[in-house]
Amino acid sequence: MAVIYTCPMHSEVREGNAGKCPTCGMALLPEGTRFALLRHMMTPLHLGIMAALMIAVMVGAMMLMR
Repeated sequence: MAVIYTCPMHSEVREGNAGKCPTCGMALLPEGTRFALLRHMMTPLHLGIMAALMIAVMVGAMMLMR
């Protein structure tokens, strides 16, 4: 199966091999990897860690305001 490469910023750019986007010069990525990192970060473990860090920062900020 052939891999199609697309630009993260210009979805209309579709190439048969890796390279740079002719419009903006960004590296072309294999189709389907555009939001791979975001999908990875949306696991319950990552969401729990991010929520705990946000609460810790807010509590720290509130303690500094006293």
